[in-house]
Amino acid sequence: MAGFSVQRYAPERSAWGRFTARDSMVRRLDWPLLGSAVALSLIGAMLVYSATRGRDSLTHGDPYYFLFRHALNTGIGFGLMVGTIWLGHRTLRGAVPILYGLSVLLVLAVLTPLGATVNGAHAWIIIGGGFSLQPSEFTKITIILGMAMLLAARVDAGDQLHPDHRTVAKALGVAAIPMVVVMGMPDLGSVMVMAVIVLGALLASGASNRWVFGLLGAGTAGAVAIWQLGLLDDYQIARFAAFANPALDPAGVGYNTNQARIAIGSGGLSGTGLFQGTQTTGQFVPEQQTDFVFTVAGEELGFLGAGLILVLLGIILWRACRIARETTELYGTIVAAGIIAWFAFQAFENIGMTLGIMPVAGLPLPFVSYGGSSMFAIWVAIGLLQSIRVQRPITA
Repeated sequence: MAGFSVQRYAPERSAWGRFTARDSMVRRLDWPLLGSAVALSLIGAMLVYSATRGRDSLTHGDPYYFLFRHALNTGIGFGLMVGTIWLGHRTLRGAVPILYGLSVLLVLAVLTPLGATVNGAHAWIIIGGGFSLQPSEFTKITIILGMAMLLAARVDAGDQLHPDHRTVAKALGVAAIPMVVVMGMPDLGSVMVMAVIVLGALLASGASNRWVFGLLGAGTAGAVAIWQLGLLDDYQIARFAAFANPALDPAGVGYNTNQARIAIGSGGLSGTGLFQGTQTTGQFVPEQQTDFVFTVAGEELGFLGAGLILVLLGIILWRACRIARETTELYGTIVAAGIIAWFAFQAFENIGMTLGIMPVAGLPLPFVSYGGSSMFAIWVAIGLLQSIRVQRPITA
């Protein structure tokens, strides 16, 4: 009877038991990863508040307008992370076709009258009540899940050691459909992130290097063709021109980058003090709560404060790499690798454009920049990473 009792009731542990047992979900979470993400979001809340509290034209006279919404977005994102962990990445694996189809429908909806243009990119859906949705942020997740599902299916089943060419072609097709739609918006920044995600997934899958080199060559040839054929919008061409020569039009297309560099340079080692930045309070840097939020850290918190942001981002990437290495299933490895590629490139691009070493591409700084869609997507990604860690086998 004792043996029967263990087999019958142990799997049906109470909710409290699941949280307190040695192998419980909470105890197996990656706490450095979670703590770093929370810390970045809190720092982002302070920076967003500093950047917007004096801008009545944006806040409608309420200095806490963006602070409240940033906190709300973070709270919703945290809830999405908890839900993702509870469901588990393996459960979501079975729902990938549905999730992928919904994400493609959403990006297609942007091209209908439902879509709206913000900062030159027709990439948004206005929900109402001051809220909007950027579907391309969620497409990053479904591209990762879709490619992982296809590339890992036969490998995890033990039928293959590596994905064959036909499987890789299917996975690239899954990624190409939303990328083409997003490119047509045009949202070049998101397409760049998606391209890096694709490369990260392929490298993690063990696919033939010919695919990787072929994609790099095709991407280079495509970029040249797009430039030569004049398929970029005028504002995108102006951004690349300003990146190549910041002095070309300092009062026009080069204004954002020049003011960003002035703000960061004026911070010195320890900064001017929170809420005391002259560039920030003087409203010299546009879009400072979103794309250029790092300039607030550079000016008001200085090299030390900006360095802390880099350290926290580094911890997130380090823990994600460890999760990718320790999982025993290729599906989890590819998902983690796609998220690593996404976070690493987007952070590098965002910080790089404020320093003038990367072109302005309209990408938010993960966890820090204001923006609901971005915040929701990155917390879902954290949930996927945590799920991969939680569901890995326990070693004795």
